[in-house]
Formats: sequence, C-alpha cells, structure tokens
Amino acid sequence: MRTFNASETTLYFNTRDELIKVKLDKVAYIEADSNYCHVVFINGAKATLLTSLINIENLISERFKGDNPIFIRIGKKYIVNKQYIFQINILKQKLILSDFINPKTFELSISKEALKNLKNLYNIK
Repeated sequence: MRTFNASETTLYFNTRDELIKVKLDKVAYIEADSNYCHVVFINGAKATLLTSLINIENLISERFKGDNPIFIRIGKKYIVNKQYIFQINILKQKLILSDFINPKTFELSISKEALKNLKNLYNIK
C-alpha cells in the first residue's frame, strides 16, 4: 500500500482501487489484525488498511515529533489517541475511550500490565 500525506494531521492510504483519508485527530484507536489494521474513528466509522501496526506507528511518529505525542502504543495490538482516554480499569482489563460528544464509547480489552504502564504515565497522585 502506498501512502502519502496531505498535511500534518491527515494521512492518505492509496491503493489501486481505493483511497482512504485518515484525519488523525478523529481517530479513537488503531487495532492490529494480522497483516491489516483497523482504524476506528471516534464517531464509530471504521476503515481497514493493508499495512502493519508498526508502519502506522512510524507514520504517526513522523508527524508528531516531540515530548507529548497524541498517540500511544498499548501492547502489541493497539495505538490509542490519548485525548479520548476516559477510563483505565486494571482489574477488569478495560480501557474506555470517549469524546463526550458522540454517544458511542469504545471498550478495549488490554492486559493488566499494559494498563498499569499506561496509568503510570499519567502519574497523578
């Protein structure tokens, strides 16, 4: 899959038959699925890309260089938009994402260790 970018906040994934526009500020999370990635937007829309999670992670990190990245890799399976993190529940192994505008919330099953590490990043006492 060829990719090119139109701006700092938008990625385009271009194939022979399809063009997918990914506005990064509207992405809730990206989930790895073998050789594919599912991009899930905060409004519930989904797009499937024929690329690996590491490739998407590299594309995103090129655009958001600095000390406070918008996206964070959680475990082997997810890249999450930090602005939509609503709840980290270590005991239930759940991460809840919401923008408080759309009625849809997203509940991701994530390992306890990955959630502990994420919670520690916030370092709130």
